[in-house]
Amino acid sequence: MKAKIQNKIEEFLKIGFAKSKNSDYTGAIQDFTRVLEIKPDYAKAYYFRGNVRIKLSDYSGAILDYTKAIELDHEYAEAYNNRGIANANLSAYTLAIQDFNRAIEINPTYVEAYIGRGLAKYNLSDYSAAIQDLNKSIKINPGDGEAYNKRGCVKEELLDYSGAIIDYSTAIMINPNDAEAYHNRGNAKAKLSDFKGAIKDCNKAIEINPDDAEAYHSRGNIETELSNYRAAINDFTKALEINQKFTDAYYARGIAKANLGDFRGAIQDFDTAIATNPEYAKAYHNRGNVKTQLLDFRGAVQDFNKSIEINPYDAAAYYNRGNGKTKLSDYKGAVQDYTKAIDINPKFAAAYYNRGNDKAKLLDFKGAVQDYTKVIELNPQDAQAYNNCAGAKSKLNDFAGAIQDFDKAIQINPNDEVAYTRRGSAKSKLTNYIGAIQDFTKAIEINPTFTEAYSNRAAAKGNLKDFPGAIQDYTKAIEINPDLAGAYAERGVAKYFFGDKTGACFDWRKAAALGYSKANDLLKQYCK
Repeated sequence: MKAKIQNKIEEFLKIGFAKSKNSDYTGAIQDFTRVLEIKPDYAKAYYFRGNVRIKLSDYSGAILDYTKAIELDHEYAEAYNNRGIANANLSAYTLAIQDFNRAIEINPTYVEAYIGRGLAKYNLSDYSAAIQDLNKSIKINPGDGEAYNKRGCVKEELLDYSGAIIDYSTAIMINPNDAEAYHNRGNAKAKLSDFKGAIKDCNKAIEINPDDAEAYHSRGNIETELSNYRAAINDFTKALEINQKFTDAYYARGIAKANLGDFRGAIQDFDTAIATNPEYAKAYHNRGNVKTQLLDFRGAVQDFNKSIEINPYDAAAYYNRGNGKTKLSDYKGAVQDYTKAIDINPKFAAAYYNRGNDKAKLLDFKGAVQDYTKVIELNPQDAQAYNNCAGAKSKLNDFAGAIQDFDKAIQINPNDEVAYTRRGSAKSKLTNYIGAIQDFTKAIEINPTFTEAYSNRAAAKGNLKDFPGAIQDYTKAIEINPDLAGAYAERGVAKYFFGDKTGACFDWRKAAALGYSKANDLLKQYCK
Protein backbone atom coordinates (compact mmCIF):
# COMPACT_ATOMS: atom_id res chain seq x y z
CA MET A 1 0.00 0.00 0.00
CA LYS A 2 2.78 2.44 0.97
CA ALA A 3 4.65 1.63 -2.24
CA LYS A 4 1.53 2.33 -4.26
CA ILE A 5 1.07 5.71 -2.54
CA GLN A 6 4.75 6.54 -3.05
CA ASN A 7 4.47 5.65 -6.75
CA LYS A 8 1.44 7.93 -7.04
CA ILE A 9 3.35 10.78 -5.39
CA GLU A 10 6.33 10.30 -7.69
CA GLU A 11 4.00 10.20 -10.70
CA PHE A 12 2.33 13.51 -9.79
CA LEU A 13 5.75 15.08 -9.07
CA LYS A 14 7.09 13.91 -12.43
CA ILE A 15 4.04 15.26 -14.26
CA GLY A 16 4.23 18.53 -12.29
CA PHE A 17 7.87 19.06 -13.18
CA ALA A 18 7.13 18.34 -16.85
CA LYS A 19 4.24 20.81 -16.90
CA SER A 20 6.37 23.46 -15.21
CA LYS A 21 9.13 22.91 -17.77
CA ASN A 22 6.55 23.41 -20.54
CA SER A 23 5.29 26.61 -18.85
CA ASP A 24 1.98 25.01 -17.83
CA TYR A 25 2.31 26.49 -14.38
CA THR A 26 -1.35 26.20 -13.42
CA GLY A 27 -1.31 22.53 -14.29
CA ALA A 28 1.93 22.03 -12.33
CA ILE A 29 0.38 23.63 -9.23
CA GLN A 30 -2.57 21.25 -9.51
CA ASP A 31 -0.24 18.26 -9.60
CA PHE A 32 1.84 19.40 -6.62
CA THR A 33 -1.42 20.06 -4.76
CA ARG A 34 -2.49 16.47 -5.45
CA VAL A 35 0.78 15.33 -3.89
CA LEU A 36 -0.02 17.36 -0.77
CA GLU A 37 -3.52 15.91 -0.63
CA ILE A 38 -1.89 12.50 -0.45
CA LYS A 39 0.94 13.56 1.87
CA PRO A 40 0.19 16.86 3.68
CA ASP A 41 3.50 16.85 5.56
CA TYR A 42 5.66 16.64 2.44
CA ALA A 43 7.88 19.76 2.74
CA LYS A 44 9.40 19.42 -0.73
CA ALA A 45 5.96 19.48 -2.39
CA TYR A 46 5.25 22.85 -0.75
CA TYR A 47 8.68 24.01 -1.91
CA PHE A 48 8.08 22.86 -5.50
CA ARG A 49 4.65 24.49 -5.58
CA GLY A 50 6.14 27.70 -4.22
CA ASN A 51 8.70 27.70 -7.03
CA VAL A 52 5.91 27.46 -9.61
CA ARG A 53 3.96 30.25 -7.91
CA ILE A 54 7.04 32.49 -8.25
CA LYS A 55 7.00 31.85 -12.01
CA LEU A 56 3.40 33.09 -12.01
CA SER A 57 4.49 36.15 -9.97
CA ASP A 58 2.25 34.92 -7.15
CA TYR A 59 4.81 35.91 -4.54
CA SER A 60 2.38 35.97 -1.62
CA GLY A 61 1.22 32.44 -2.45
CA ALA A 62 4.84 31.33 -2.82
CA ILE A 63 5.68 32.73 0.62
CA LEU A 64 2.86 30.71 2.17
CA ASP A 65 4.17 27.53 0.55
CA TYR A 66 7.79 28.17 1.54
CA THR A 67 6.68 28.99 5.08
CA LYS A 68 4.83 25.68 5.28
CA ALA A 69 7.91 23.85 3.97
CA ILE A 70 10.04 25.55 6.64
CA GLU A 71 7.55 24.63 9.37
CA LEU A 72 7.93 21.03 8.29
CA ASP A 73 11.73 21.24 7.90
CA HIS A 74 13.49 23.95 9.94
CA GLU A 75 16.80 23.28 8.15
CA TYR A 76 15.40 23.70 4.63
CA ALA A 77 17.96 26.24 3.31
CA GLU A 78 16.49 26.32 -0.21
CA ALA A 79 13.05 27.20 1.17
CA TYR A 80 14.50 30.08 3.19
CA ASN A 81 16.42 31.27 0.14
CA ASN A 82 13.42 31.18 -2.18
CA ARG A 83 11.17 32.80 0.41
CA GLY A 84 13.77 35.54 0.53
CA ILE A 85 13.48 35.88 -3.25
CA ALA A 86 9.68 36.12 -2.99
CA ASN A 87 9.89 38.72 -0.22
CA ALA A 88 12.37 40.73 -2.30
CA ASN A 89 9.94 40.68 -5.23
CA LEU A 90 7.35 42.22 -2.90
CA SER A 91 9.95 44.85 -1.88
CA ALA A 92 10.03 43.37 1.65
CA TYR A 93 13.82 43.57 1.62
CA THR A 94 14.34 43.43 5.39
CA LEU A 95 12.33 40.20 5.60
CA ALA A 96 14.22 38.90 2.57
CA ILE A 97 17.56 39.56 4.27
CA GLN A 98 16.37 37.63 7.34
CA ASP A 99 15.55 34.66 5.10
CA PHE A 100 18.88 34.81 3.28
CA ASN A 101 20.67 35.05 6.65
CA ARG A 102 18.99 31.83 7.77
CA ALA A 103 19.79 30.08 4.49
CA ILE A 104 23.47 31.07 4.86
CA GLU A 105 23.47 30.02 8.51
CA ILE A 106 22.32 26.55 7.43
CA ASN A 107 24.64 26.46 4.42
CA PRO A 108 27.60 28.88 4.68
CA THR A 109 28.59 28.21 1.03
CA TYR A 110 25.14 28.93 -0.43
CA VAL A 111 26.12 31.15 -3.39
CA GLU A 112 22.56 32.04 -4.43
CA ALA A 113 21.74 33.20 -0.89
CA TYR A 114 24.73 35.56 -0.83
CA ILE A 115 23.66 36.94 -4.20
CA GLY A 116 20.06 37.33 -3.04
CA ARG A 117 21.10 39.03 0.18
CA GLY A 118 23.46 41.28 -1.73
CA LEU A 119 20.65 42.35 -4.07
CA ALA A 120 18.30 42.99 -1.15
CA LYS A 121 20.93 45.21 0.47
CA TYR A 122 21.43 46.91 -2.90
CA ASN A 123 17.72 47.72 -3.01
CA LEU A 124 18.01 49.20 0.48
CA SER A 125 20.89 51.38 -0.84
CA ASP A 126 23.36 49.59 1.44
CA TYR A 127 25.84 49.31 -1.41
CA SER A 128 28.97 48.54 0.58
CA ALA A 129 27.30 45.59 2.34
CA ALA A 130 25.90 44.43 -1.00
CA ILE A 131 29.41 44.40 -2.47
CA GLN A 132 30.64 42.34 0.49
CA ASP A 133 27.98 39.68 -0.08
CA LEU A 134 28.68 39.51 -3.81
CA ASN A 135 32.42 39.31 -3.10
CA LYS A 136 31.70 36.34 -0.81
CA SER A 137 29.65 34.69 -3.52
CA ILE A 138 32.45 35.12 -6.05
CA LYS A 139 35.03 33.80 -3.59
CA ILE A 140 32.96 30.63 -3.12
CA ASN A 141 32.30 30.22 -6.84
CA PRO A 142 34.56 32.32 -9.09
CA GLY A 143 32.81 30.89 -12.13
CA ASP A 144 29.39 32.34 -11.30
CA GLY A 145 28.79 35.02 -13.93
CA GLU A 146 25.59 36.22 -12.26
CA ALA A 147 27.49 37.39 -9.19
CA TYR A 148 29.84 39.48 -11.34
CA ASN A 149 26.87 40.86 -13.23
CA LYS A 150 25.07 41.90 -10.04
CA ARG A 151 28.23 43.32 -8.50
CA GLY A 152 28.62 45.45 -11.62
CA CYS A 153 25.13 46.85 -11.02
CA VAL A 154 26.06 47.81 -7.46
CA LYS A 155 29.29 49.45 -8.64
CA GLU A 156 27.26 51.56 -11.06
CA GLU A 157 25.23 52.87 -8.12
CA LEU A 158 28.54 53.84 -6.52
CA LEU A 159 29.45 55.63 -9.81
CA ASP A 160 32.31 53.18 -10.34
CA TYR A 161 31.48 52.67 -14.02
CA SER A 162 34.94 51.42 -14.93
CA GLY A 163 34.79 48.81 -12.16
CA ALA A 164 31.28 47.84 -13.29
CA ILE A 165 32.50 47.32 -16.86
CA ILE A 166 35.25 45.00 -15.59
CA ASP A 167 32.65 42.91 -13.75
CA TYR A 168 30.29 42.77 -16.73
CA SER A 169 33.21 41.78 -18.96
CA THR A 170 34.09 38.95 -16.56
CA ALA A 171 30.47 37.75 -16.63
CA ILE A 172 30.62 37.76 -20.44
CA MET A 173 33.91 35.87 -20.41
CA ILE A 174 32.27 33.21 -18.20
CA ASN A 175 29.18 33.12 -20.39
CA PRO A 176 29.56 34.67 -23.85
CA ASN A 177 25.79 34.43 -24.33
CA ASP A 178 24.90 36.46 -21.26
CA ALA A 179 22.63 39.05 -22.88
CA GLU A 180 22.01 40.84 -19.58
CA ALA A 181 25.75 41.36 -19.04
CA TYR A 182 26.16 42.86 -22.52
CA HIS A 183 23.16 45.09 -21.90
CA ASN A 184 24.47 46.26 -18.53
CA ARG A 185 27.95 46.84 -19.89
CA GLY A 186 26.45 48.95 -22.67
CA ASN A 187 24.65 51.13 -20.12
CA ALA A 188 27.87 51.56 -18.11
CA LYS A 189 29.82 52.51 -21.24
CA ALA A 190 27.16 55.08 -22.10
CA LYS A 191 27.65 56.70 -18.69
CA LEU A 192 31.34 57.05 -19.58
CA SER A 193 30.28 58.60 -22.93
CA ASP A 194 31.59 55.59 -24.85
CA PHE A 195 28.47 55.62 -27.00
CA LYS A 196 29.98 53.60 -29.85
CA GLY A 197 30.97 50.82 -27.44
CA ALA A 198 27.60 51.08 -25.69
CA ILE A 199 25.64 50.59 -28.91
CA LYS A 200 27.87 47.65 -29.87
CA ASP A 201 27.04 45.95 -26.54
CA CYS A 202 23.32 46.63 -26.88
CA ASN A 203 23.44 45.22 -30.40
CA LYS A 204 25.00 42.04 -29.01
CA ALA A 205 22.42 41.79 -26.24
CA ILE A 206 19.64 42.08 -28.83
CA GLU A 207 21.35 39.54 -31.09
CA ILE A 208 21.39 37.03 -28.22
CA ASN A 209 17.87 37.90 -27.07
CA PRO A 210 15.79 39.61 -29.78
CA ASP A 211 12.87 39.92 -27.35
CA ASP A 212 14.73 42.01 -24.79
CA ALA A 213 12.64 45.17 -24.66
CA GLU A 214 15.01 46.71 -22.12
CA ALA A 215 17.96 46.38 -24.50
CA TYR A 216 16.06 48.20 -27.27
CA HIS A 217 15.10 50.86 -24.74
CA SER A 218 18.71 51.31 -23.64
CA ARG A 219 19.94 51.53 -27.22
CA GLY A 220 17.24 54.08 -27.93
CA ASN A 221 18.43 56.18 -24.99
CA ILE A 222 21.98 56.09 -26.35
CA GLU A 223 20.75 57.12 -29.82
CA THR A 224 18.92 60.01 -28.14
CA GLU A 225 22.18 61.09 -26.47
CA LEU A 226 23.76 61.08 -29.94
CA SER A 227 20.81 63.13 -31.33
CA ASN A 228 19.90 60.21 -33.61
CA TYR A 229 16.25 60.71 -32.76
CA ARG A 230 14.72 58.70 -35.61
CA ALA A 231 16.88 55.68 -34.76
CA ALA A 232 15.91 56.15 -31.11
CA ILE A 233 12.20 56.22 -31.99
CA ASN A 234 12.60 52.99 -33.94
CA ASP A 235 14.17 51.32 -30.90
CA PHE A 236 11.54 52.58 -28.48
CA THR A 237 8.82 51.44 -30.86
CA LYS A 238 10.38 47.98 -31.05
CA ALA A 239 10.54 47.83 -27.25
CA LEU A 240 6.83 48.69 -27.13
CA GLU A 241 6.00 46.01 -29.69
CA ILE A 242 7.58 43.51 -27.28
CA ASN A 243 6.04 45.07 -24.16
CA GLN A 244 3.04 47.31 -24.68
CA LYS A 245 3.07 48.33 -21.00
CA PHE A 246 6.67 49.58 -21.05
CA THR A 247 6.01 53.01 -19.54
CA ASP A 248 9.60 54.27 -19.77
CA ALA A 249 9.69 53.46 -23.49
CA TYR A 250 6.62 55.66 -24.10
CA TYR A 251 8.27 58.43 -22.11
CA ALA A 252 11.61 58.11 -23.92
CA ARG A 253 9.92 58.03 -27.31
CA GLY A 254 8.05 61.18 -26.37
CA ILE A 255 11.38 62.89 -25.62
CA ALA A 256 12.79 61.82 -29.00
CA LYS A 257 9.67 63.00 -30.84
CA ALA A 258 9.83 66.36 -29.08
CA ASN A 259 13.44 66.77 -30.21
CA LEU A 260 12.27 66.23 -33.79
CA GLY A 261 9.58 68.89 -33.36
CA ASP A 262 6.76 66.31 -33.37
CA PHE A 263 5.12 67.89 -30.35
CA ARG A 264 1.68 66.34 -30.88
CA GLY A 265 3.22 62.89 -31.15
CA ALA A 266 5.30 63.56 -28.05
CA ILE A 267 2.20 64.54 -26.06
CA GLN A 268 0.47 61.33 -27.12
CA ASP A 269 3.38 59.28 -25.77
CA PHE A 270 3.52 61.26 -22.54
CA ASP A 271 -0.26 60.80 -22.20
CA THR A 272 0.15 57.03 -22.51
CA ALA A 273 3.03 56.98 -20.01
CA ILE A 274 0.89 58.92 -17.52
CA ALA A 275 -2.14 56.69 -18.13
CA THR A 276 0.06 53.68 -17.35
CA ASN A 277 1.69 55.37 -14.36
CA PRO A 278 -0.27 58.36 -12.97
CA GLU A 279 2.63 59.13 -10.61
CA TYR A 280 5.18 59.58 -13.44
CA ALA A 281 6.50 63.03 -12.50
CA LYS A 282 8.97 63.28 -15.40
CA ALA A 283 6.22 62.56 -17.92
CA TYR A 284 4.11 65.45 -16.56
CA HIS A 285 7.20 67.66 -16.50
CA ASN A 286 8.18 67.00 -20.11
CA ARG A 287 4.60 67.17 -21.34
CA GLY A 288 4.56 70.61 -19.76
CA ASN A 289 7.74 71.49 -21.68
CA VAL A 290 6.12 70.39 -24.95
CA LYS A 291 2.94 72.35 -24.22
CA THR A 292 5.18 75.37 -23.68
CA GLN A 293 6.58 74.83 -27.18
CA LEU A 294 2.98 74.77 -28.47
CA LEU A 295 2.33 78.06 -26.58
CA ASP A 296 -0.22 76.31 -24.34
CA PHE A 297 1.14 77.98 -21.24
CA ARG A 298 -1.87 77.28 -19.03
CA GLY A 299 -1.75 73.60 -19.91
CA ALA A 300 1.98 73.61 -19.27
CA VAL A 301 1.56 75.16 -15.81
CA GLN A 302 -1.04 72.50 -14.96
CA ASP A 303 1.42 69.75 -15.90
CA PHE A 304 4.21 71.35 -13.88
CA ASN A 305 1.78 71.59 -10.95
CA LYS A 306 1.23 67.83 -11.13
CA SER A 307 4.94 67.10 -11.52
CA ILE A 308 5.71 69.19 -8.43
CA GLU A 309 2.88 67.57 -6.48
CA ILE A 310 4.52 64.16 -7.12
CA ASN A 311 8.10 65.38 -6.68
CA PRO A 312 8.31 68.59 -4.63
CA TYR A 313 12.12 68.64 -4.84
CA ASP A 314 12.51 69.03 -8.62
CA ALA A 315 14.13 72.44 -9.10
CA ALA A 316 13.72 72.25 -12.89
CA ALA A 317 9.95 71.79 -12.55
CA TYR A 318 9.64 74.97 -10.45
CA TYR A 319 11.88 76.78 -12.93
CA ASN A 320 9.82 75.69 -15.93
CA ARG A 321 6.56 76.51 -14.17
CA GLY A 322 8.04 79.94 -13.49
CA ASN A 323 8.69 80.33 -17.21
CA GLY A 324 5.06 79.42 -17.93
CA LYS A 325 3.79 81.93 -15.39
CA THR A 326 6.03 84.58 -16.93
CA LYS A 327 4.42 83.91 -20.32
CA LEU A 328 1.03 84.36 -18.64
CA SER A 329 2.24 87.67 -17.12
CA ASP A 330 1.98 86.22 -13.60
CA TYR A 331 5.31 87.73 -12.59
CA LYS A 332 4.77 87.44 -8.85
CA GLY A 333 3.94 83.75 -9.19
CA ALA A 334 6.96 83.27 -11.43
CA VAL A 335 9.26 84.94 -8.91
CA GLN A 336 7.94 82.58 -6.22
CA ASP A 337 8.69 79.56 -8.42
CA TYR A 338 12.19 80.75 -9.32
CA THR A 339 12.80 81.33 -5.62
CA LYS A 340 11.72 77.76 -4.84
CA ALA A 341 14.03 76.43 -7.58
CA ILE A 342 16.90 78.41 -6.04
CA ASP A 343 16.07 77.11 -2.56
CA ILE A 344 16.48 73.57 -3.90
CA ASN A 345 19.52 74.40 -6.03
CA PRO A 346 21.35 77.53 -4.84
CA LYS A 347 23.61 77.42 -7.92
CA PHE A 348 20.76 77.50 -10.46
CA ALA A 349 22.02 80.44 -12.53
CA ALA A 350 19.13 80.44 -15.02
CA ALA A 351 16.64 80.72 -12.15
CA TYR A 352 18.43 83.79 -10.76
CA TYR A 353 18.52 85.29 -14.25
CA ASN A 354 14.82 84.79 -14.94
CA ARG A 355 13.89 85.95 -11.45
CA GLY A 356 15.88 89.10 -12.10
CA ASN A 357 13.97 89.65 -15.35
CA ASP A 358 10.61 89.27 -13.63
CA LYS A 359 11.61 91.46 -10.69
CA ALA A 360 12.48 94.15 -13.23
CA LYS A 361 9.00 93.75 -14.76
CA LEU A 362 7.59 94.27 -11.26
CA LEU A 363 9.79 97.42 -10.99
CA ASP A 364 11.90 95.80 -8.26
CA PHE A 365 15.13 96.94 -9.91
CA LYS A 366 17.18 96.63 -6.73
CA GLY A 367 16.14 92.98 -6.40
CA ALA A 368 16.86 92.46 -10.10
CA VAL A 369 20.40 93.82 -9.66
CA GLN A 370 20.95 91.38 -6.79
CA ASP A 371 19.84 88.45 -8.95
CA TYR A 372 21.91 89.44 -11.98
CA THR A 373 24.89 89.92 -9.68
CA LYS A 374 24.42 86.34 -8.45
CA VAL A 375 24.28 85.08 -12.05
CA ILE A 376 27.57 86.85 -12.75
CA GLU A 377 29.09 85.35 -9.61
CA LEU A 378 28.10 81.87 -10.86
CA ASN A 379 29.07 82.57 -14.48
CA PRO A 380 31.46 85.52 -14.92
CA GLN A 381 31.27 85.17 -18.71
CA ASP A 382 27.51 85.74 -18.99
CA ALA A 383 27.40 88.88 -21.11
CA GLN A 384 23.61 89.11 -21.05
CA ALA A 385 23.58 89.11 -17.25
CA TYR A 386 25.91 92.13 -17.31
CA ASN A 387 23.65 93.79 -19.88
CA ASN A 388 20.51 93.22 -17.84
CA CYS A 389 22.20 94.25 -14.62
CA ALA A 390 23.27 97.45 -16.30
CA GLY A 391 19.70 98.03 -17.48
CA ALA A 392 18.37 97.63 -13.93
CA LYS A 393 21.05 99.99 -12.58
CA SER A 394 20.02 102.55 -15.20
CA LYS A 395 16.46 102.35 -13.88
CA LEU A 396 17.91 103.13 -10.44
CA ASN A 397 19.78 106.12 -11.99
CA ASP A 398 23.08 104.41 -11.27
CA PHE A 399 24.44 105.25 -14.72
CA ALA A 400 28.08 104.99 -13.69
CA GLY A 401 27.46 101.46 -12.39
CA ALA A 402 25.52 100.65 -15.55
CA ILE A 403 28.43 101.78 -17.73
CA GLN A 404 30.79 99.49 -15.80
CA ASP A 405 28.50 96.53 -16.48
CA PHE A 406 28.15 97.43 -20.15
CA ASP A 407 31.96 97.65 -20.33
CA LYS A 408 32.16 94.07 -19.07
CA ALA A 409 29.45 92.85 -21.44
CA ILE A 410 31.28 94.40 -24.40
CA GLN A 411 34.58 92.94 -23.23
CA ILE A 412 32.95 89.48 -23.32
CA ASN A 413 31.12 90.13 -26.60
CA PRO A 414 32.66 92.96 -28.64
CA ASN A 415 30.03 92.56 -31.37
CA ASP A 416 26.97 93.27 -29.25
CA GLU A 417 25.39 96.34 -30.85
CA VAL A 418 22.72 96.50 -28.15
CA ALA A 419 25.33 96.77 -25.39
CA TYR A 420 27.07 99.66 -27.20
CA THR A 421 23.71 101.40 -27.70
CA ARG A 422 22.67 100.99 -24.08
CA ARG A 423 26.07 102.16 -22.85
CA GLY A 424 25.74 105.15 -25.12
CA SER A 425 22.37 105.95 -23.56
CA ALA A 426 23.89 105.74 -20.07
CA LYS A 427 26.70 108.08 -21.14
CA SER A 428 24.09 110.50 -22.49
CA LYS A 429 22.39 110.50 -19.08
CA LEU A 430 25.74 111.61 -17.64
CA THR A 431 25.95 114.28 -20.40
CA ASN A 432 28.93 112.53 -21.98
CA TYR A 433 27.48 113.06 -25.44
CA ILE A 434 30.75 112.63 -27.31
CA GLY A 435 31.34 109.26 -25.63
CA ALA A 436 27.72 108.35 -26.32
CA ILE A 437 28.07 109.19 -30.02
CA GLN A 438 31.15 106.97 -30.20
CA ASP A 439 29.15 104.06 -28.77
CA PHE A 440 26.19 104.62 -31.09
CA THR A 441 28.57 104.81 -34.04
CA LYS A 442 30.12 101.49 -33.04
CA ALA A 443 26.68 99.90 -32.78
CA ILE A 444 25.88 101.13 -36.30
CA GLU A 445 29.16 99.72 -37.64
CA ILE A 446 28.15 96.33 -36.24
CA ASN A 447 24.55 96.60 -37.45
CA PRO A 448 23.92 99.27 -40.10
CA THR A 449 20.13 98.75 -39.85
CA PHE A 450 19.86 99.30 -36.09
CA THR A 451 17.34 102.16 -35.96
CA GLU A 452 17.64 102.66 -32.18
CA ALA A 453 21.35 103.46 -32.54
CA TYR A 454 20.65 106.07 -35.28
CA SER A 455 17.88 107.69 -33.23
CA ASN A 456 19.98 107.78 -30.06
CA ARG A 457 22.99 109.18 -31.91
CA ALA A 458 20.73 111.81 -33.40
CA ALA A 459 19.54 112.80 -29.90
CA ALA A 460 23.14 113.07 -28.67
CA LYS A 461 24.05 115.23 -31.65
CA GLY A 462 21.02 117.41 -30.90
CA ASN A 463 22.28 117.90 -27.36
CA LEU A 464 25.57 119.08 -28.88
CA LYS A 465 23.59 121.51 -31.14
CA ASP A 466 24.66 119.51 -34.21
CA PHE A 467 21.18 119.74 -35.73
CA PRO A 468 22.21 118.83 -39.31
CA GLY A 469 23.90 115.67 -37.98
CA ALA A 470 20.83 114.89 -35.89
CA ILE A 471 18.51 115.38 -38.88
CA GLN A 472 20.71 113.09 -40.96
CA ASP A 473 20.57 110.29 -38.36
CA TYR A 474 16.79 110.56 -37.83
CA THR A 475 16.37 110.45 -41.60
CA LYS A 476 18.42 107.28 -41.78
CA ALA A 477 16.33 105.65 -39.06
CA ILE A 478 13.14 106.60 -40.95
CA GLU A 479 14.54 105.17 -44.20
CA ILE A 480 15.08 101.84 -42.43
CA ASN A 481 11.64 101.94 -40.73
CA PRO A 482 9.15 104.46 -42.18
CA ASP A 483 6.76 103.85 -39.27
CA LEU A 484 9.03 105.29 -36.57
CA ALA A 485 6.71 107.98 -35.27
CA GLY A 486 9.15 109.09 -32.59
CA ALA A 487 11.91 109.61 -35.16
CA TYR A 488 9.64 111.92 -37.19
CA ALA A 489 8.75 113.88 -34.04
CA GLU A 490 12.37 114.29 -32.94
CA ARG A 491 13.54 115.12 -36.46
CA GLY A 492 10.87 117.82 -36.44
CA VAL A 493 12.37 119.25 -33.26
CA ALA A 494 15.85 119.25 -34.80
CA LYS A 495 14.51 120.96 -37.93
CA TYR A 496 12.74 123.59 -35.83
CA PHE A 497 15.92 124.47 -33.92
CA PHE A 498 17.79 124.49 -37.23
CA GLY A 499 15.31 127.08 -38.49
CA ASP A 500 13.26 124.86 -40.78
CA LYS A 501 9.78 125.43 -39.32
CA THR A 502 8.01 124.15 -42.44
CA GLY A 503 9.97 120.91 -42.36
CA ALA A 504 9.38 120.62 -38.61
CA CYS A 505 5.59 120.95 -38.97
CA PHE A 506 5.60 118.41 -41.79
CA ASP A 507 7.41 115.88 -39.55
CA TRP A 508 5.13 116.50 -36.59
CA ARG A 509 2.02 115.98 -38.78
CA LYS A 510 3.53 112.69 -39.97
CA ALA A 511 4.28 111.66 -36.36
CA ALA A 512 0.71 112.52 -35.31
CA ALA A 513 -0.68 110.50 -38.19
CA LEU A 514 1.36 107.52 -36.95
CA GLY A 515 -0.21 107.89 -33.49
CA TYR A 516 2.47 109.89 -31.65
CA SER A 517 0.29 111.99 -29.29
CA LYS A 518 3.01 114.45 -28.23
CA ALA A 519 3.24 115.58 -31.85
CA ASN A 520 -0.23 117.14 -31.57
CA ASP A 521 0.98 119.38 -28.75
CA LEU A 522 3.93 120.50 -30.87
CA LEU A 523 1.63 121.23 -33.81
CA LYS A 524 -0.68 123.34 -31.62
CA GLN A 525 2.22 125.29 -30.13
CA TYR A 526 4.43 125.88 -33.17
CA CYS A 527 2.39 125.29 -36.35
CA LYS A 528 -0.68 127.52 -35.98
